[in-house]
Amino acid sequence: MKQTSLLGIAKKAASDKAHRFRNLFGLLTVGYLLACWRLINKRAAYGVDRVDARAYQANLQENVEGLVAAVKGGWYRAKLVLRKYIPKPNGKMRPLGIPAIADKVLQMGVSKILEEIYEQDFLDCSYGYRPKVGALDAVRDLSAELRSGRYHFLVEADIRSFFDKIDHEKLIELLRQRIDDEPFLRLIRKWLKAGVLETDGRVIHPETGSPQGGIVSPMLANIYLHYVLDVWFEETVKVHCKGKAYLCRYADDFVCAFECESDAERFYRALGARMASFGLEVAEEKTNLLRFSRQDWRCNGTFEFLGFEFRWGRGRWGKPVLKRRTARKKYRAALASFQDWCREHCRMPKKKLFAALNAKLCGYYNYYGIRGNSESIGDFFYQVTRMLYRQLNRRSQRRSYNWKGFAELIKAFKLARPHICHNF
Repeated sequence: MKQTSLLGIAKKAASDKAHRFRNLFGLLTVGYLLACWRLINKRAAYGVDRVDARAYQANLQENVEGLVAAVKGGWYRAKLVLRKYIPKPNGKMRPLGIPAIADKVLQMGVSKILEEIYEQDFLDCSYGYRPKVGALDAVRDLSAELRSGRYHFLVEADIRSFFDKIDHEKLIELLRQRIDDEPFLRLIRKWLKAGVLETDGRVIHPETGSPQGGIVSPMLANIYLHYVLDVWFEETVKVHCKGKAYLCRYADDFVCAFECESDAERFYRALGARMASFGLEVAEEKTNLLRFSRQDWRCNGTFEFLGFEFRWGRGRWGKPVLKRRTARKKYRAALASFQDWCREHCRMPKKKLFAALNAKLCGYYNYYGIRGNSESIGDFFYQVTRMLYRQLNRRSQRRSYNWKGFAELIKAFKLARPHICHNF
């Protein structure tokens, strides 16, 4: 979806970095929100009003017209956000906030406007929640920088409960650097201040944060960290460094590489204070300063980033090479997830079972199938076949397959074998 008005916003934002946009609120028309409706995930869970996409679409024109009338008339109120919890690999629960379907439509409209403005401002070091770039792009570019041999020290960092700690007032203040439209900003403030309906029926009115699960939340989070971290690193940290410095950030997970140890130490000490000034906190258990150099590679540490473990090792010809494999926590979590899935679905007809299984395996290979990681994805395939063998033999009281018969089965149904998808 690229309307003429959005293209004009993008062009103006790119040509004038100091321009403050007005009358963005006026872009939220019926026609524009109907176009945004096509971008909504129709299979997503319903919100607090229990209206799903199918029910909303049954009277789409009327619903959107009523939504626009409420927004323009000033009586629009954001509905409560429905709280859901999903398990994390470490055993904890990740809180999600699911807006009502009408709020999703409006948030999509606002998010696309913000995207046209800030895509012109975001730096190349930022990869999360952006069009046409993603986690594997970050892994590729970080790998290329580390292979260059220019960097010898590294700071890996993570922000504790980032989405829950975003300071509302500071965020609005940062948005005002590019937006001079109070009704538009009031809309964003309404979503930030919307109450959260917890699973036990309590309604919480958060003073900070933007709920994960909201359509506009990733964009607001990226804007916040753009100013908090990216611009600060580019305009302040790099300026005071004696040697080269490099930042790679995906959402609130980031890695900084330095040529000089003194620069890395200075950044490591300053990072906590910088985050605290914006209401954020560095997760100390996930934040480390380590030596990571192509020289003296035997003395290096290892670090994890976006599901991969990075380390220096000996290459085929005895020279140091950057090695990457699936992070052990992610590997074990993927196997545990597959085992649960297999227990639940192993009684499906074999044709459907293997089609679904191949889709899962191909998705795994498409992410983790990078050059040098063949051993990890090969191990994953081996463990998956063992789990599948056990589960299929539990479908009945009698044993269904021996290993020879099972090998013929997976050959007949063409079980997706591990392969490298990305040569970087």
